Amino acid sequence: MAMLSFDIRDLESNAVAVDTTLSAADPIWQPGDPVPPDGVRVTGRLSAAGPGRFYWHGRLAGSATLPCRRCLTDTPVAVQDEAHLIFAATGGEEPEDPDVYMFGPRDRELDLRPAVRELWLLNAPTFVLCREDCRGLCPTCGADLNAGSCGCPTAHDARWDTLHKLDSSPST
Repeated sequence: MAMLSFDIRDLESNAVAVDTTLSAADPIWQPGDPVPPDGVRVTGRLSAAGPGRFYWHGRLAGSATLPCRRCLTDTPVAVQDEAHLIFAATGGEEPEDPDVYMFGPRDRELDLRPAVRELWLLNAPTFVLCREDCRGLCPTCGADLNAGSCGCPTAHDARWDTLHKLDSSPST
């Protein structure tokens, strides 16, 4: 497991440098997550920010392989973010700030993995294109139209006839 858990007592007196990789095999990932095959590179600095509070300024970077939204081809995409997060012990003022992560007042370790996973999910694109001019799949036979025409007859949709007449009529 990546070294993303830190002893809270040590953090109260010493800042730590974070420089590790969160593995694709880490149990923090859940089914359906766009898991980075080579892991997520996590760097930064974690330090005390007052009693029961810690500040992490860091970066994460990696890549994921997601299906093209038009042709379903596996497409590699880079994912990265810069983070400024606060970790606070529960029991005091419960902030509504999404950049504040809570931990239990009796916890001995501060685990950055849930925050890293959340940042990863927020920054991984939902839809990707294998290329800008991707033609997608034929809706009739499912052939990849990037490889060429499939030979299916094009369906005529009468709802567009009026627009086609306007397009082909001479300008006045």
